[in-house]
Amino acid sequence: MDQAIADLAPEDQEASDRKSPDAAPSKAKSKKTASSSKTKPAAETPIGRVVCVSGSQIISLLEGDISQGSDAPGGGVQKGRMVKMLTPDSAVFGLVNGLSVPAPDKGSGDELAIIELEVLGEIDRDEVNGAATFKRGVSVFPALGDGVYLATPEDLSIVYGGNKSGAVRIGTIHQDKSLPASINPDDLLGKHFSVLGTTGSGKSCAVTLILQAILERHGNAHILLLDPHGEYSAAFGGRAELVDPSNLELPYWLLNFEEIEEIVLGAGQTLGERKEASGILREQIVGAKKRFRRDENGPPIMVDTPIPYSLSDLVASVDEAAGRLDKAESAAPFMRLKSRIQSLREDARFSFIFGGISVRDNMAKILSRLFRIPVDGKPVTIIDLSSVPTEILNVVVSVLGRLTFDFALWSDRAVPILLVCEEAHRYAPQDEGTGFGPAKRALARIAKEGRKYGVSLCVVSQRPSELSTEVLSQCNTVFALRMGNQKDQDFVRGALSDAALGLLDFLPSLRNAEAIAVGEGVSVPMRLCFDRLPDDHRPRSATADFSGAWQKDTESPDFLNSIVERWRRQKH
Repeated sequence: MDQAIADLAPEDQEASDRKSPDAAPSKAKSKKTASSSKTKPAAETPIGRVVCVSGSQIISLLEGDISQGSDAPGGGVQKGRMVKMLTPDSAVFGLVNGLSVPAPDKGSGDELAIIELEVLGEIDRDEVNGAATFKRGVSVFPALGDGVYLATPEDLSIVYGGNKSGAVRIGTIHQDKSLPASINPDDLLGKHFSVLGTTGSGKSCAVTLILQAILERHGNAHILLLDPHGEYSAAFGGRAELVDPSNLELPYWLLNFEEIEEIVLGAGQTLGERKEASGILREQIVGAKKRFRRDENGPPIMVDTPIPYSLSDLVASVDEAAGRLDKAESAAPFMRLKSRIQSLREDARFSFIFGGISVRDNMAKILSRLFRIPVDGKPVTIIDLSSVPTEILNVVVSVLGRLTFDFALWSDRAVPILLVCEEAHRYAPQDEGTGFGPAKRALARIAKEGRKYGVSLCVVSQRPSELSTEVLSQCNTVFALRMGNQKDQDFVRGALSDAALGLLDFLPSLRNAEAIAVGEGVSVPMRLCFDRLPDDHRPRSATADFSGAWQKDTESPDFLNSIVERWRRQKH
């Protein structure tokens, strides 16, 4: 394609003098007349003609005197604008990815002006009822000399309309603010989606708007939202179940061995010490589970089997095993393990995992609350992770991600679930040496296999370059908001498979609440502006008002006392 542009040299201008509308090739004119009687108004004027077709890319020469700027016939052509080309059976649509004048001629206006197009799809005619439908992909490409036209509002309505019967509105099209930007929930959720953008670009509002739009049509949804900053508590009003460490139940016996090992053993041990302690913990947990069930004829119990066991029995068992040893130094690993478990039981920050005296099998109740079964008017569960201890935050995300997948697996897709993961780069990082391995594997498993079992994943991140490619590449719909970091832009481009990557050139210049939407959940790649959320349904994600707050002094001692109290209680 680049070579084709280079070949349009100044010496070829005599041959290109046909670019005037009055001098357009008769062959192209006759073809347009024959092929477009069903698809375009007679008054439409071509802005150019096709001079090169290469794969999904097309080059067109602009018609008219471009020195007149926007007043010229082709002056309305801008990067990102949609155009169409006519074939005998269809109208082929493409996006303008580039404009250039290969050999500028100072002020004469008699020079070559070309546009580069990325083909999106075509509109043909339904033989039954004559209704126009847009289809991705192209069956017949335009021929050399065929005219290029600006897409009309009617064309844009058909192309961007998508599956109107199931589509839900989330905003407006940048090209024409009168046209709604819509998503198809089945395609969006069935193949995962991501919302990416720099801090302050409107990610949280975009996530809220997308979910609210879906909930308007599907009030019995099952959505689990992981909220690391406590932003979404007011976003869904009475339609959300709010859960934080003060009312969350995530008992230790629901954790698999990797997760309980990470919490109990922690850091600060040599590799040998950790390996020895891990072996002791594994053996004692299996024994505690067997003692709690007391059913010799039941299914075999493994260390990861999610059945209750008594923490007191576990401590007593560790103590008993240490007492059977001959040498005191041999009992040291057992004593350290016992001490660690006891300290966790006494730490109020871990009460949602190790709290409670009695042990009961309430797994069904826990799953009911997490996944909203029954929905009971609250299709969204918001897990506020802002006050979860930092050292176990990734473990909690691992548990919730794993429970989501396992529940869908064993429910046989009876209850499809959407897991929304804010700040996903923290839990599924690209760097293999960072993060908590099981958390990353839990999200990656949903990304790769969730579609088969009815689990959808929404990945939200401000640093896509730090997010695992294994996870992001499985998101077939991407809403990319403003990104100034070149590394993040390149990473998003590399993760997308859609044809219209030229739209991503707009990423650094997007305004707040604007996005490039690409993938299966939208009819075609588009630049859109999200609708504005009501003030009482906006996430609490706005930047602090420094200038306003610093205009007054805060002298009340009660102010500091309240901060200290919340700090100690670990609750907002």
